[in-house]
Amino acid sequence: MPQSHEYDVLIIGSGAAGLTVALNLPTHLSVAVVSKAEITSGATLWAQGGIAAVLDSEDSLENHISDTLDAGGGLCHEDAVRYTVENAADSIKWLVDSGVQFTRDENEQLHLTREGGHSHRRIIHAADATGNAVSTTLSEQAQARPNINLLSRRVAVDLITNRKLALPGNRCVGAYILNLEDNHVELFRARFTVIATGGASKTYRYTTNPDGASGDGIAMAWRAGCRVANMEFNQFHPTCLYHPHAKSFLISEAVRGEGGVLLLPDGDRFMERFDSRGELAPRDIVARAIDHEMKRLGADHLYLDISHKPADFIREHFPTIHDRCLAFGIDITREPIPVVPAAHYTCGGVMTDERARTDINQLYVVGEAAFTGLHGANRMASNSLLECLVYGRAAAADIARREHDIPAPPSAPDWDESQVRDSDEDVVISHNWDELRHFMWDYVGIVRTTKRLQRAKHRVDLLSREISEFYSNYRVSNDLLELRNLVMVADLIICSALQRKESRGLHFTLDYPGLLNEPEDTVLVPTTYRIASP
Repeated sequence: MPQSHEYDVLIIGSGAAGLTVALNLPTHLSVAVVSKAEITSGATLWAQGGIAAVLDSEDSLENHISDTLDAGGGLCHEDAVRYTVENAADSIKWLVDSGVQFTRDENEQLHLTREGGHSHRRIIHAADATGNAVSTTLSEQAQARPNINLLSRRVAVDLITNRKLALPGNRCVGAYILNLEDNHVELFRARFTVIATGGASKTYRYTTNPDGASGDGIAMAWRAGCRVANMEFNQFHPTCLYHPHAKSFLISEAVRGEGGVLLLPDGDRFMERFDSRGELAPRDIVARAIDHEMKRLGADHLYLDISHKPADFIREHFPTIHDRCLAFGIDITREPIPVVPAAHYTCGGVMTDERARTDINQLYVVGEAAFTGLHGANRMASNSLLECLVYGRAAAADIARREHDIPAPPSAPDWDESQVRDSDEDVVISHNWDELRHFMWDYVGIVRTTKRLQRAKHRVDLLSREISEFYSNYRVSNDLLELRNLVMVADLIICSALQRKESRGLHFTLDYPGLLNEPEDTVLVPTTYRIASP
């Protein structure tokens, strides 16, 4: 028999954003946190760099705000930037109080490093494995809370709304979720639902993200009736380790922040030709420079070198990178690291307000799946974990404020599998998955043209029809759900890119190399869109 669950709060995703919400909710609320794989399997675990916050007397909130606005290419919402920066120190204090062991200096003060786009040292970190420290600590805290139920190996299928139940109002009341242990879809009803599923970088062939970054939350929210914005701005990390067996391993921005230099195959530096800030230029500039040089030379990778620094310094500051590279036969204390750009971060997402609320009542989106206005046309390094913390805490505060006003969710039908059968053609899924990621990389990558985007749109339309037919006839699986969501998000990215008739931030097109005088967000509106109540 299908299982049915009811909670006060359903959180889909167990990274920094989702766990921040869970741990900041009142302890009398029943909370379910569902995760595709293990609770610590998301992108947070792999975040190397750190969290940006103004903690140094020589720095200021205005400096952090100015740097973020500059990196965002004129599209950051200044109110969102100011709100995030002003709440950064309290968020770091909450993490420290929660037990996260950040790196400290000789005076036992939090050690601050610097990354591209930042004018001051303001990156709090735990060596080069900050995400691991945050994810592990928060998951341990959540496991110790009796009101929080952590449920792994569950994949969200779709949100349940009043509209879907033919009821009045514009409210989210839970979700259908596939249990990977028994391959049955379970009904989760909740007074409040939070999407914290991360980004959509698995849309691309090369990515630094874990396998779960398939845009599930963005696609589900879009299908349910939420607007999305700025999906054309997908950040490509300039330096992913180039090695046939090094799947999705990025080389932190902090390596360049601590003096690492980018080199051509002949050993020459080149970044000064593209930007006066050299290796400390924002990521979009560095990624395009590497992409340009690789195409100019016909090279399949370039190099990042920090071997001129003392070996002890390298091992102390970058132990994870040092050990991982050494496992592949690369000693970064003695030789440069082969690197290539890779899809890294989704700057656009589901439109939310300062409290992480969406266009649908009682539905919140936090973290990389959200569009808050913070990142604009390009995310500045180490602002992403900060966004998870600030807006995660804001969402929890809003739920706590409204908990007595929101009634129990209405009844909903169990998932109906009576009209579908087991698939005997899974090769279709794997083939479509490969095709999607290849043409997105080739046509909707670091440098774009209108012709390439139109070609990608044609292909994604065909795939959408194929996958829709497949979804209608066969039982759902993790691979099918991820492919369905990836194709939908790819379509959103392509449509957004076709609408932007300029080159700004992460969106660079040869057909429109200049900037428009009045920058605007690219907002896509679904046919099911309805205005949420205050």
